Amino acid sequence: MVSDDVCFCGKGRLHFVDESAKVDSAYYVGRLLPTLVDDCTRLLPSGYIFQQDGAPAHTARATQNCMLQTNCSDFTAKDLWPPNSPDLNPCLGAMLEAYHKRHPKQKTIAELKEVLQVGQPTPGTNR
Repeated sequence: MVSDDVCFCGKGRLHFVDESAKVDSAYYVGRLLPTLVDDCTRLLPSGYIFQQDGAPAHTARATQNCMLQTNCSDFTAKDLWPPNSPDLNPCLGAMLEAYHKRHPKQKTIAELKEVLQVGQPTPGTNR
């Protein structure tokens, strides 16, 4: 699994989920959310609105409370999200396109990660 953040002025880094991990609220809040928020702050230091999709780890009460209390000053709560909006997942299409263009196909997870990261910003850059 891969997590990413995107905004009108750029995109964040890809964050790969540990292979054996179950992405529940505890994993999301403890491992993914801090890096996603860091990317957003780096891309938009003057402020941003953080919005997630309807994944159970995103809609969990603990995640919602964490977002409201500690991480984001402007956060779109789950009750206000548009249902099934393709606009909320623009990276998936780009990653699938990069994958389908590759020949030969990747045989290992490391090779797949390398293909998916083509064109991704490196840590510490504002791209």
